[in-house]
Amino acid sequence: MEQRMDYITASPEAFQAVLGLEEFVSQKSGIEKGILHLLKIRASQINGCAYCIDMHMKEARKHGFGDQWLSLISVWRESPVYSDKERAVLAWTESLTNVAQTGAPDSDYELLKPHFSDEEIAKLTVAVGTINIWNRIAVGLRAQHEVDKVN
Repeated sequence: MEQRMDYITASPEAFQAVLGLEEFVSQKSGIEKGILHLLKIRASQINGCAYCIDMHMKEARKHGFGDQWLSLISVWRESPVYSDKERAVLAWTESLTNVAQTGAPDSDYELLKPHFSDEEIAKLTVAVGTINIWNRIAVGLRAQHEVDKVN
């Protein structure tokens, strides 16, 4: 598979606009690192974005998140590893990433309310939207992740 184009040079303005969202989410939103890693990895799994999964798994490991916590994200409903707060974020991430099918049900929204303020829910929603934008860029334009040395 080959990258279809260099989207950064093709439209620097578009790239900078999305990068601005990412900078807000990652640096200014106040969302905990673990929550950001969860939602970015889960959305990227749903969207089949190898580039983003590779990047966010490596970032999460660098921030000290363990292999079990990372390995079980795709099957979070079946594992006791995740807290109620993390489960609420994962459910919301899935609902918004699959919004055409789910309609973002009230039940998933209500799971967030014991753990987050309205402001925090708004920021989480922007974070999910932002990773979905990145996934669509990377998958649509076939962004290629680096291949680590194979043992």
